[in-house]
Amino acid sequence: MSMSNNACSVPTSLWLTGIPGLESLHIWLSIPFSSMYMVAVVGNVTILAVIKVERSLHQPMYFFLCMLAIIDLILSTSTMPKLLAIFWFSAHDINFHACLTQMFFVHCFATVESGIFLAMAFDRYVAICDPLRHTTVLTNALVGHLGLAALLRGVLYIAPLPLMIRLRLPLYRTQIIAHSYCEHMAVVTLACGNTTVNNLYGMGIGFLVLILDSLAIAASYVMIFRAVMGLATPEARLKTLGTCGSHICAILVFYIPIAVSSLTHRFGHHVPPHIHILLANFYLLIPPILNPVVYAVRTKQIRERLLHILKSGSQPK
Repeated sequence: MSMSNNACSVPTSLWLTGIPGLESLHIWLSIPFSSMYMVAVVGNVTILAVIKVERSLHQPMYFFLCMLAIIDLILSTSTMPKLLAIFWFSAHDINFHACLTQMFFVHCFATVESGIFLAMAFDRYVAICDPLRHTTVLTNALVGHLGLAALLRGVLYIAPLPLMIRLRLPLYRTQIIAHSYCEHMAVVTLACGNTTVNNLYGMGIGFLVLILDSLAIAASYVMIFRAVMGLATPEARLKTLGTCGSHICAILVFYIPIAVSSLTHRFGHHVPPHIHILLANFYLLIPPILNPVVYAVRTKQIRERLLHILKSGSQPK
């Protein structure tokens, strides 16, 4: 699959290495990765089913949680089946257009998830800082519009990435991607020609999503904390902050792995390649695994409904 460094050609397919440097351990690595993927799928499907069945959960916060669960399913499914095929069947080959499609889904829905967290922060801000208007402001229609806006933003931000690669970078030095999925920079670095525009656009999108979204969420929580500190009793403050606990945990679970992976990729030049790739996979797996757990543990209504379903299923018929 490799070419000489001086030869550039138009590829019809690319070759994903999996976890570089750990090829001999692929079959063993498949055990934790397949287990984590199954946990992510079962957890998010369970959250969707519980919210659908329990009418008391048909509220803005839980509608956003449904969107989060769907996005997490898409994010994990966009990469894990191919990774497991590499581990189990040595299916390294991927069609060039399929590679660009995978790249779009990974980056687009990571951007959409960040937008949903921003919308959830707005929901918590209204619920705590202006509770009397919460039901009139956060209507089902507005929730739907916010979800659609997050999706459209993701599409508008990310659609140019594969298009610029397809139109501006037709020739490649090699077909071998030292990665387990088609990440934008992993593909761009293979190209012949000037990649400055692609690099700058990718960095710009990263700044808009990671930095600006997290700053906006932080600003909303500063106002929330100011409102909470104005409450009369410590019990009232703890109860009010408790309603934000799940959201704060989910935000940290999402942004911290992305930040660590991005910083390691940009500045960790002495970090072994397999560490880069493992971190990149974990940031697509950790939120889908932990988000259902966080909300199931911290949200009383979801927890009670789950326990009711488990008890009903365990009773003899």
